[in-house]
Amino acid sequence: MDYALMAVGGVLCIVAVTALAPRTRVAAPLILVAVGILASLVPGMPVVDLGPEVILAGVLPPLLYATAVSMPTMEFRRDFAAISGLSVVLVVVSSVVLGFLFWWLVPGIPLALGIALGAVVSPTDAVATQIVKSLGVSPRIVAVLEGESLLNDASALVLLRSAVAATAVSVSLLGVAWDFVVSVVIAAAIGLVVGALNLRVRHAVRNDAASTAVSFVAPYIAYLPAEHLGASGLVAAVTAGIVTGRGATRFLRPQDRIAERANWGTVQLVLEGAVFLLVGYELIGTVDDVRASESSSWAALGIGLVAAVAIVALRAGYVANLLWTARRQRRRGEAIREGLPALKQRLATSDAPAERIEHARRRVRRKVADIDYLAAVPLGWREGTVLVWAGMRGAVTVAAAQTLPLDTPQRPYLLLIAFVVAIGTLFVQGGTLPWVVRRLGIGGGTWSDDAERGELVTLMRRASWTVLEEAARDAGSRWDPRIVDRVRRKIDKRSDDADDAPADDGPGDGTGPGDDASPGDDASPADDAPAGAPGTAVATGSGPVSRPGTGSDGARDLRPPSPEAAQEYATQYRTLRLRVIEAQRAALLDARSLGVFSSAALQSALDVLDADQISTEMRG
Repeated sequence: MDYALMAVGGVLCIVAVTALAPRTRVAAPLILVAVGILASLVPGMPVVDLGPEVILAGVLPPLLYATAVSMPTMEFRRDFAAISGLSVVLVVVSSVVLGFLFWWLVPGIPLALGIALGAVVSPTDAVATQIVKSLGVSPRIVAVLEGESLLNDASALVLLRSAVAATAVSVSLLGVAWDFVVSVVIAAAIGLVVGALNLRVRHAVRNDAASTAVSFVAPYIAYLPAEHLGASGLVAAVTAGIVTGRGATRFLRPQDRIAERANWGTVQLVLEGAVFLLVGYELIGTVDDVRASESSSWAALGIGLVAAVAIVALRAGYVANLLWTARRQRRRGEAIREGLPALKQRLATSDAPAERIEHARRRVRRKVADIDYLAAVPLGWREGTVLVWAGMRGAVTVAAAQTLPLDTPQRPYLLLIAFVVAIGTLFVQGGTLPWVVRRLGIGGGTWSDDAERGELVTLMRRASWTVLEEAARDAGSRWDPRIVDRVRRKIDKRSDDADDAPADDGPGDGTGPGDDASPGDDASPADDAPAGAPGTAVATGSGPVSRPGTGSDGARDLRPPSPEAAQEYATQYRTLRLRVIEAQRAALLDARSLGVFSSAALQSALDVLDADQISTEMRG
């Protein structure tokens, strides 16, 4: 009963903190950690002894999967070198350097155990991504931090497993590296298979609730076999999430994607909040365990603070090298751009098969888009400072520390050091990160582009015209020509509205690209009446189409159309509108594969098409 009351109170606390945190301008995870610490001081509160597998196997797979599903894969690909460096190379370097530091500072522990503790405190926490997103920093910084938090948990836990094994038997460095590579490859392969099956099963399930239920078990379906084979279950869950997010627009219905987004948002809110509450709640108990072992909690505090400073210094050194590499990459891209005209000329005069030439042209366009992205959103010293200061530790560090074997020398002492690093960096770096961003002057951006918005409208209009031109050729035999004309006028009107909309009006407000849900247009039942049915005026070939239910002079004709004719008109209109929406979506997905638009702009346009499709189908 005590645990049930704690669970209910915990959820209510998470909701309250989430609602109030924006007013305090303090990140919700930081407040939840503080609430957890205060709750643990209340007399009579029960001891919560959750095993580390509850977080590592029960909480992390769905959280990482959900983050991976929403991860913009275009930005992930472009900065994969930086992301993989931060999440693998930096984790390994930090683990080894900190391992020597702990071996020197903590008496009586072997070097392998010091490296294991170094691996425990090496992975960053995703709370940094939440903070920087709310501050309006560059999307590139968000993508790098998000990608790092997805992968570094897995690399740290694999290294931790190898280091713990090395405390019992002799393990070579080459053997550890080989185990790491094999673990990642096997996990990635399992994740690819599970992600593809997830999409196909949910495509066959024509029910949004059932589709979301399948998504709830997908991360565990990827995690469990990978762990059984000795691979990284977290890498498998992340890979499955990336595959699912990449193919969701193509395989899943709009209703499925919207339901998944809403339900997973709730799951993430509760699980993340519970983890941070638990981190704070367990701190006092860990301090008591250290005192019971006759060790000095103050010494553990000092070692934890030294380790936190070393972590920041190591990260700063690595990010400095990362910025230097980014500058070289940008200069190399400019050099490549200078040679593109000659390459395009060779393609124009090539006698290779048309299919190969088109493939080469697409690769050139994608390369140009990548070069433009790196030039438009550079990584300078200000962005580097944010990347360094956003490297706080958190729940994964606490959970990983508890996986140390029970017979580990000075285990409570090592756990307290990990707690100090995690909670200290959360409060110091996480609490001051908004101030750092404001001082650097790189926050508060909207990252909207009027030119990009106009190009998206043009792209969608062209895709619509292709469908309508084909329908016009079949007019009379398959399509009522007045339906084709009506759909064309609607698209032109929506496109003109989008062109005239203010820059801060995003898609989905009734003026966005493809928006079709404004009141007074399709919402009227009279619009489903066939032009030319009894009680309506029949349009001539080039003249304007009269609104069904009106006479040629615009006066209302009260004679209703026949039910059969009205149904046929509505069916044809709905079918043609859905074909136009599908063509627009295919054009946007093709643009996404080329990388010619930002992920945020493309996602906004795709969201509008989802709303259009649902609205059109519901009126049917």
